[in-house]
Amino acid sequence: MANTYIDLNSDMGEGVGNENELLPLLSSCNIACGGHTGDKETMTQVVRLAKAHNVAIGAHPSYPDRSNFGRSSMKMDAKVLIENIKFQVQSLVEVIKTEEARLSHIKPHGALYNDIAKDSSLALCFLKSIEKYKDEVSVYAPYGSAIAKEAVELGFKIKYEAFADRNYEPDLSLVSRQKPNALIIDKEKVLAHVVKIAKFNRVRTMGETEPSILVDTFCIHGDTPSALEIVLYLTKELPNHNIYLKSE
Repeated sequence: MANTYIDLNSDMGEGVGNENELLPLLSSCNIACGGHTGDKETMTQVVRLAKAHNVAIGAHPSYPDRSNFGRSSMKMDAKVLIENIKFQVQSLVEVIKTEEARLSHIKPHGALYNDIAKDSSLALCFLKSIEKYKDEVSVYAPYGSAIAKEAVELGFKIKYEAFADRNYEPDLSLVSRQKPNALIIDKEKVLAHVVKIAKFNRVRTMGETEPSILVDTFCIHGDTPSALEIVLYLTKELPNHNIYLKSE
């Protein structure tokens, strides 16, 4: 069976405190930059750690909603949202420049991620907010989403993202976190989930269907229970399926 190379990313600087253990096992990371959480101190800590371990650095902007950790949709004026996302990304970029590192990608967080996956007008707002970085970075986005389609149309570089620790609905949307089966926390089930997607471009959904999906990068949420155990297990077992990590 031919070798398959994937990127493995995780959201960092979100107050979980497992960066020292988890980040060296990853190939890329997404750093909270003040919207749902994070500040200059946490951004600096993660950038330094990522640079030390040669892990690709991404910005992780969100709705400006710390009280709900960016996981609730917000109705915002388009101009206000655009300026806020610009500010978040620029805050991280300033840290990156100070630390002589490089911005590799941008990945929206939480409800913003889910909303721009479905809403083309909102997706265009997001893309407008990051157009300054269009020629330098990739946008992490789900396959078949509104944001992915609009980004391709506008000439952005895309990396299709799938979630190693989340269940899917038949339309390729993520199962709501309000439901008890949203997360996959069993390491063996996570492995099976990743292998099916990476090797066969299919994902098993809660509707018992297996729609097609393309993926370049897999996410493990840093705040998923047993995240470290899952990543350690994947690191050990994926090569047995001819799947290897490869960052940019």
